[in-house]
Parts: sequence; C-alpha cells; structure tokens
Amino acid sequence: MFIDIAKISVKAGKGGNGCVAFRREKYEPMGGPSGGDGGDGGSIILVADEGLRTLMDFRYKRHYQAENGEDGRNRKQFGSDGKDLILKVPTGTLVKDEETGIVLSDLKENGQRYICAKGGKGGKGNTKFKNSIRRTPRFAEPGTKGQEREILLELKLIADVGLIGFPNVGKSTILASITSAKPKIANYHFTTLKPNLGVVSIGEGHSYVLADIPGLIEGASEGAGLGHEFLRHIERTRVLLHVIDASGQENRDPVEDFYKINDELNQYSDKLSDKKQIIVLNKMDLPQAQENLDKIKAEFSSKYEIFQVSAATGQGLDELKKYAYEKLIQIEDEIKFVDEELVENYFDKKEKDTIVVTKEDGYYMASGDFLERLVYSTNFDDFESFSHFQKVLIDKGVIDKLREIGAKEGDLISVCGVEFDFVE
Repeated sequence: MFIDIAKISVKAGKGGNGCVAFRREKYEPMGGPSGGDGGDGGSIILVADEGLRTLMDFRYKRHYQAENGEDGRNRKQFGSDGKDLILKVPTGTLVKDEETGIVLSDLKENGQRYICAKGGKGGKGNTKFKNSIRRTPRFAEPGTKGQEREILLELKLIADVGLIGFPNVGKSTILASITSAKPKIANYHFTTLKPNLGVVSIGEGHSYVLADIPGLIEGASEGAGLGHEFLRHIERTRVLLHVIDASGQENRDPVEDFYKINDELNQYSDKLSDKKQIIVLNKMDLPQAQENLDKIKAEFSSKYEIFQVSAATGQGLDELKKYAYEKLIQIEDEIKFVDEELVENYFDKKEKDTIVVTKEDGYYMASGDFLERLVYSTNFDDFESFSHFQKVLIDKGVIDKLREIGAKEGDLISVCGVEFDFVE
C-alpha cells in the first residue's frame, strides 16, 4: 500500500529538575550547597532516508515521545540527558505544523535532519544560585517542558520529469520502455494505483528520474478519481510530459483531453500550471492517430513541442527522452516549499515565554509557562527562595504590568494559583 501522508503527535522529553542538596561530610561543617543540574530532555528528530518509499510506518503508530532528562543529584552530579528519538522518513517528505499548515522543513536530501520537537532544558541545582550574599540557597530550578506538536508528514516524490495524462493513454508503458521500472500494465483504467519512478539514462554520467503520476481525470483537483491523492507528487518535477492518446480511442477528443488535464493542474496549484510541458502523442502506430494528427498540430504546434511516439513499438522514444533531458538541464531547480521568514517569525513568537496579566472582579492574576516554572522552583517557606521569586517578578516586569492594570497595596494577587498580597 502506498501511504504518502500521515499525521503524528510528537512530544520531546522534559528537562530534569535541579537538585537541592548540601555537603554533609564529617570535617566540612560549612560544606555549602552541592545540588547538581538536571539533564536535558531528548529531542525528536526526523531523518530523510532514501531507502524508504512510503510513510507506512506512521500509519499504525501516531504518538512519539522522547526520554526525559534525569534529575540532578547530590555532590554536584548532573542528571543524564534523555536520549533523542530518531524517526526515519522518505526523502522528499515535507514537515508541516498541523495547526497552521506552515511548512517547517523540506527533507529532500538523504541524511537531512530536522528537529521537530526540541527537548526541555535541565534545571539548575542550588549550587548555581550561591553567591556572596546567598550562601546557602535552599531552592533549585525545575526542568523545562519539551516541545509538543501535532505535525503532518507529506511525501512529494523527488522526480525531475513527470508523465501526466488521462488513464490508459500509455504513461506506464512509456515509463517501462525508457527506464528499468516495471509498473503493472493492463488495458483498463486505473491500472496504476501508486506513482512509479524510473531512472532514464542518456549516457555515462547523464540521467534523470521519471515519474508516472496516476489517476488524473476531469475533477481530479476536487478529489475525483485518484488524482487528488497524487497531484502533489508533480510539484517537485521541472518538466511535464503530457501524454495524449492521439488515436482518440474510447471516443475521446485528444485536444479536449489536453485542456481538461491542464485545467485540473491550474485549479490544484499555480506551481503546476507554470511548469514546462512537452506534448507526447502516443499510439501513433494506429491509423486513427494519423487521421487526428493535423488537427492536433494545428491546435498546439505554435505553443508546445510535440513528439510523436508509440510506446508499443518504441517509435520516437529515444528522441523524446533526450529532448526532455536537454530541457531539464536548462531549468534551474528553484522549487521551494519552506518560507523561512514565515517559520522563524511564527515559531519565535510561539515559543517565547509569555506572561499574561489579567483582572477579574478586583482579583489580579498572572500566568504563563515561565511563571509556572518559577512557582514550581520556589520554596515559599524559605526566605531566600521567596526573595528570589520576588526579584524575578520585578525583573520580568510582572509587578509593573500589575500596576498598569490597577493593582495597589493590599490587593490579592494570584501567580499561577499561588496567592499573596500585593506590596509596594
């Protein structure tokens, strides 16, 4: 089965908590703090593998989680980092944020890596909070959460040239004739149920990848037939060989068929409508094809290169594959799916620690991931720890924000569920 799209949930490991500990050795009465840092959480990394052809592995398992980092220990011992989780995907896989549809990465080269969920940072142990004033800090820092995302994996085959056209016009036969690919071929519609790839050799050191894209019929861009599933695979190609049954079998009009397919390409994507097209008139060994030739040439010869071939006899195929190669090398590969500025701006904003300050019925509240970690790391029964908590609220502008919305001496304030009186 050919699987070319998959939705998965990824959750990176949480960073380990810093440790609160003190030296308690016999001859070290003033040993001081000795809590070590927590380890970093493991990340989830996607790696492109040219040995894979589908996203089948992600059909049956959709949830992935990396290891958490270990907590810090006594004697300044750091916790171990969590192991990264490596997920292999086929080359040509796009990684999208499921919520926004933004393309995060295009894994088009073998071995290319993308961190789709970054592990949390390990928290600092109380050793790191010792200074000339605070000699025995009784608090440490918790580890941060790992990133958690819903992502969409979408495979777009990496092919230089694509064969398009209505079913049963001979695309698979052409692929089999000029490459070593062995697609299933039969004389009925939708013989091809998945894209097939083959390598066309022009000579020593000169070749290109040819793809047979199945299922294009009228209405394909809206989901008719199989076209909606496979149109995405044409997007990476630089040249399209538009195969037409010149004989007009099945009472079809070759000219009308050409325009119908192009209309589907235009409706699906502007990228497809702008691609270089070469018209391939197949089944020229049949008498009906010769009868239609003048009509087809009159319609298209001023706009497109036209090749007359017969996949059954091999007529014209050598000239076609060489011409396609010549056109291919003239067209630069400028296909870009990732808008780096869009990704950077969106996720910079999304991943930053936000602090939200609100007022409801005279009750003031401050919340956010950063404040949640701060509350978690604070020992409110320890004066030094609480003093550190207050200082961070001032440094991060939380106190100023509370003043701006009307907080004054004696008002009740809640910071992530911890309540205290506002003091100027």
